[in-house]
Amino acid sequence: MADQDGHDQTPAGLSGPLHPRRRQPALHPFVVVLLGILAAAVLWVGAVHIGPTAADATALGESIELRSGGLTAFATVLTYAGSTVSMAVLALVVALWLLYRGRRVDAVLVFGAMAGASLVFRGLKLLIDRPRPPLESRLVDVTNESLPSGHATMSVVVIATLVVLAWAGLGHAARVVMIAAAAVWIGGVGATRIYLGVHWFSDVVAGWLVGGAWWAICVVVWSWWRARHPAPPA
Repeated sequence: MADQDGHDQTPAGLSGPLHPRRRQPALHPFVVVLLGILAAAVLWVGAVHIGPTAADATALGESIELRSGGLTAFATVLTYAGSTVSMAVLALVVALWLLYRGRRVDAVLVFGAMAGASLVFRGLKLLIDRPRPPLESRLVDVTNESLPSGHATMSVVVIATLVVLAWAGLGHAARVVMIAAAAVWIGGVGATRIYLGVHWFSDVVAGWLVGGAWWAICVVVWSWWRARHPAPPA
């Protein structure tokens, strides 16, 4: 194709003009700060049992009233599908696939976000040492501390990271569907932890915010690196 001066705009060796690379979604550092502040606030009120934690007992009681055989079976399957182990395995499989495709920076993002999230929520659990809901309310076995929810943290980090990596290759409608599906999954997994009686409501909210803050840090660093070390065009 020629421009108005008669010069060919088609790069050598290509059959058509070189289209610009699709940009990844941008994430402002302010988002990191905001999510970090919110996560710290919810962790604090959960640790000292004030403010919003007054709703914890109410949420647990309403969940117990909703219980039925079919709903409990569904919640149990979903909670194991969205467990910390399941999310770690998913992240590892995706990271290995990205390495195979030569996308090393993206592989580091997926694996690093998952591994870092595991360390963050485990460290917070040990530091805060909040007890779980009463034993008689639990429908599945748990052995560690309550705050924050590891399921909520890991589901946010892993699923949101996959959304970021898939973003550039999708159209507007597909992006809307992807975000909706991710939100339903993350919300559903968190809800099962309350329904099954193994987490307080504030544990789950804290997990979502902690996971969101860590994910935002990872994406900002990844975006910064990608901007300064662009991959060669395919």
